[in-house]
Amino acid sequence: MTGFRGPGGGTRPALARCVALPATRFAAVHWGRMPLLSRAAELGGSGFTDLLSPDDVDELLSRRGLRTPFLRVAKDGHVVAPGRYTGSGGAGAEIGDQVLDERILALYADGATLVLQGLHRMWPPLIDFANDLGDQLGQPLQVNAYLTPSGNQGFATHYDTHDVFVLQVDGRKHWRVHEPVVHDPLERQPWGGHADEVAAVAEGPPVLDAVLSPGDALYLPRGWLHSASAEGVRSLHLTVGVRALTRYSIVEALLAMAADEPALRGGLPFGLDVADADQIAPELTETVKALRDWLDTAAPAAVADLLRARAWPAARPAPIRPLRQAATIDALGLDTRVAPRPGLRWQLVPEGTDRVALRVFDRTLSLPGECAIAVRALLSGGVSRVGDLPGLEADEDRLLLARRLLRESILTPA
Repeated sequence: MTGFRGPGGGTRPALARCVALPATRFAAVHWGRMPLLSRAAELGGSGFTDLLSPDDVDELLSRRGLRTPFLRVAKDGHVVAPGRYTGSGGAGAEIGDQVLDERILALYADGATLVLQGLHRMWPPLIDFANDLGDQLGQPLQVNAYLTPSGNQGFATHYDTHDVFVLQVDGRKHWRVHEPVVHDPLERQPWGGHADEVAAVAEGPPVLDAVLSPGDALYLPRGWLHSASAEGVRSLHLTVGVRALTRYSIVEALLAMAADEPALRGGLPFGLDVADADQIAPELTETVKALRDWLDTAAPAAVADLLRARAWPAARPAPIRPLRQAATIDALGLDTRVAPRPGLRWQLVPEGTDRVALRVFDRTLSLPGECAIAVRALLSGGVSRVGDLPGLEADEDRLLLARRLLRESILTPA
C-alpha cells in the first residue's frame, strides 16, 4: 500500500491560487503543453502577499542571518559573485558567507535583481503552500522569489528545464514568452547549449506579451523561452519550479538495471576499431537484440523502486517541532492523539513471512507483521487516539508502536 498525507487546512487549494481553470482542464490543456496567464480577478483577487511581502523580503535580507546559496544576485544578465555581498556576521557568528544587508542595498540600488532561493524550506507560509501544491501535483517543487528594481531585467531570454508558476506579488513585470527551441528539455539540456537559437527566436514576435500586476499568475511549461523586466516600479514575484520526473527518468532506471544483465556487460571484440562504423554495426545489432530480450523481462516493480528512491527524497514532508515531539513521546498515553506527518509519502509492503517494511522518503522501517493494520489506520488518517489502534491485542503494544513512529518522525502530535 502506498500513501501520501497532504498538509491539510487552508481555505483554498494551492493550485486554485495559481491557475484560473479547474484542475482537470488545466491538466488536459496546459500542463506540459501551453502557457496560461491567469489574472488576479479570475483567481479571486486576494493576491500573494500572505505568502511573501516586500516587508518579509526586508526581514529575510537583514535579520535572519541568510547565507548563500539562499540568495543569488544578478546584474545585466549575469550572476554576481557571492563574495561581493557576503561576509562574517560579527561576534559569535563568524560564518564567512552571511548576507550583508548594506552590500545588498548597494547592489540593488545599482539595478541588480535579488533572487531568494529555497524559500519552501525556510519561510513558513511558503513551506505550507509548497506542501499543499506538491500534494496536488504529486511532484517535488521549489520556490524562489525575484526582486527586480524599476526598469531592470534580471536575466536574458532563456528557458527553464522545469515547469514554473509565476506569482506576481508586488509591482508590475513585463513578460515576453516565445516558442521553445528545445521541446521538453531535460535538466542536462540547459539553454546555454542553444544560446544562438534562443537569441534568434527571441528576436521574433512573442507568443505572449503581457504585463503582470499584483495577484496575476503565469504558468510556463519547461522549454518555453521567456524574459521579464520590471515596469515603472520595483517588481517582486514568486517562481514555483516543478521538478517533475520524465519518461527519460524511466530510461535511466532501466539502464541502471541493465547493468545486472550479463549479455549487456560483455566486452567488445579484441582489436575492434570503435571509430569504424562498419565494424561497430554487427556489435550494435547484437547489443540491441540483447537489450530488447532483457527489456521484455524488466519488472515494473523494480523500476518503481528506483524512481521512488529518486523522487521521494526530493519532496520532503512538512517540518516537525522537535521539542514538542519529544515531549509527546515522554508523556505518551492511551488517550494521546497523533496524526500522520503532513506531506509524508509512505509505502507498506510485506517483508519475509512475519514482518512488514514501512518505506518513507529517507529510510525503511522494519516492523512486526501484526502492526500492519494499525500502521495503515494511522497513516491513512483512520484513527488518531493511541488506545484505539486496531490489530494489536495489548495496550503496551499500541504504546510501543506509537512511540516508535513518533520517534521516527512518521507521526506528529495531533
